[in-house]
Amino acid sequence: MGHAGMAAAAVRYLRPAGSPAAGTVEALPRPELRCVRADERAPVDQGEFRRVLGGFATGVTVVTAPAADGAHSPAGFACQSFCSLSLAPPLVAFMVGRTSATWPRIARAGVFCVNVLGAGQGELCRAFAVSGADKFAGVEYDAAPVSGSPRLAGAAAWVDCTIHAVHTGGDHLIVVGRVDALDTGEAPGGPLLFHRGRFARLAP
Repeated sequence: MGHAGMAAAAVRYLRPAGSPAAGTVEALPRPELRCVRADERAPVDQGEFRRVLGGFATGVTVVTAPAADGAHSPAGFACQSFCSLSLAPPLVAFMVGRTSATWPRIARAGVFCVNVLGAGQGELCRAFAVSGADKFAGVEYDAAPVSGSPRLAGAAAWVDCTIHAVHTGGDHLIVVGRVDALDTGEAPGGPLLFHRGRFARLAP
């Protein structure tokens, strides 16, 4: 499948035209794309790639979405690859693996909330990193004001979004969200950080 086909597949779970969330994914002009041949790939060992990039400290988030299309529970997954993207319009982005079982549920909802975890929420992050489990069991949350996505108690900040666009990026998808509401939360000790495979926190 070429990149154009993968881009189409990336959004195949989004609500069809005429549904309440129709039109939330903006069609963007794309340059001519083609598949990358094996002999064009950069000669970088995956282990070395992980080792070096592990030196880049990141925040830790949980991306959530409300139950959609008959699902009995909300969707959510732990995500390091979250960033701000644009001020005008207000856009953020996160990256998710193309094989993720949670992404199709978020895409069907058409909306999501990014929960920036606090320093004491490492175990919560681990719970949302597990596949196949009931990730919301025993988790305290309320509904984000616009999307209704789970807003986790104790988070350092939350960002309520509508899916704006989806792009392919190698073995991941780049999901762009338009911010509808956001605020900081109560998180003693500041945000949770991740560095070289371990959780960390800011020094007092």
